[in-house]
Amino acid sequence: MTNQYLERVVDLTDPSANRILNMTVDEARLRLLRGPADAIRQIEGSFALVAKQGKTVRLARSLDRPMRYFLAKRHEGPALIVADRIDRIGEWLRQNGFQEQFHPTYTRMVPAHHVVQIELVGCPDPDPVFGRFFEAGRNGLSADLGELGRE
Repeated sequence: MTNQYLERVVDLTDPSANRILNMTVDEARLRLLRGPADAIRQIEGSFALVAKQGKTVRLARSLDRPMRYFLAKRHEGPALIVADRIDRIGEWLRQNGFQEQFHPTYTRMVPAHHVVQIELVGCPDPDPVFGRFFEAGRNGLSADLGELGRE
């Protein structure tokens, strides 16, 4: 019998908090998995999404939805824990016997308007790849405060 390396993704985000207006959450996750980062810009609404295929995990969030992650080291392979709050990550780790690994500063924030891709190939920390899916234009509005207010 060969030893099999088992990675695990624990998604503690609240799927009912997603407010996607133009597709289902499953369609949005599929877009996250398959598409380039700018394909996520087509998702209208508020979301925090986790999608996994093989050892690849992709995370994306809109500006209004916080999303943090932590990579726990396990004998059988890493566990990536994703949540909207640090205390939820800490609680999961305590409940599952990994409390000695946890410190709040070890969690990482998924930046808004980015796709974060993590390869679960082992420890130490993964080397995530970031792709921006929304870029606000600079100097696109007038500097006149009255005009800005009307807009």
